[in-house]
Formats: sequence, structure tokens, C-alpha cells
Amino acid sequence: MEEQQNKQVGAITVISQYIKDLSLEIPHAPEIFSQIKTAPKVDVHVDVKSEPKGNNTYVSELSISMNGKAEDKTLFVLELTYAAFAEVNVPAEHMEPVLMIELPRLVFPFARNVVTQCLSEGGLPPFMLNPIDFAALYVARKQAEAKKAANDGSAN
Repeated sequence: MEEQQNKQVGAITVISQYIKDLSLEIPHAPEIFSQIKTAPKVDVHVDVKSEPKGNNTYVSELSISMNGKAEDKTLFVLELTYAAFAEVNVPAEHMEPVLMIELPRLVFPFARNVVTQCLSEGGLPPFMLNPIDFAALYVARKQAEAKKAANDGSAN
């Protein structure tokens, strides 16, 4: 009988997840709190990066930057880089989508909690990030890379 492998193919094991960087700025505090008459407009930008660390381990970083404005004044600027250190055992052709879609999807609820708690403890109105479609984000990134490569190729 064949010896069973300890490593399950298709498995993602999050070894650790952590806040790599967190910043909250409220440039017009405390005056802005008494001046807000309307709900703030919040722009959210999300990015994902990944890099190998050896022995089937990887770090995937989910970066969230938010800019809240109320009545043409900056209410807050929040920047979070939330990272996951994971062991990933998938076939090579699936590695990039797993690192850029599945791993960020696993840690997003924790990053969203950090954002919500940070804003709340900063004295700001409660804010919950909507779920993010990491597959669409990945596809958009691949399309932008292909377009850039095509433009670079035609420039030669």
C-alpha cells in the first residue's frame, strides 16, 4: 500500500494573518465632527499582491485605502495592508488565482473588521466595507496587463 502524503493537494493553510501597516488620519479633527451635515462620500481602492517565501509558503497582501469626504473636506484617510502567510498546495497552473483570489477572500472578513473598528474608535460614523469580488479584480488586473503588453509591443 502506498504511503499517504501529509500534504493535501488543493489545500490552503493560513499559518498567520496580521496587520502589516495601518494608518488613520483625520486632518480636520475635531472641528470636522461638528461641521458634518451630510453622509460622507467614501472612495475605496483595493489591491492584492503576493510573493513566494519558499517551501510552498506565500505571503498575500490585501491593501485597502479609503478616502472619506464630507462637504468637500477630507474627513478621513485610512490605509490598511493586511497580510496572510500561508502554505499553499495546488497545481502550478492554479497557484496565481489561488494567491490573488482565494487567499484574499479568506482573510477579507478580518481586514474588514480592522477597518470598521479603526474608523469607529477614531470617532467616525460606523462604516462596513461591502464584500469584494476578488475574481473580478483579478480579471481586470490581467486585462490591464495584457493591454499594457500589447501597447508596449506596438510601440517598438
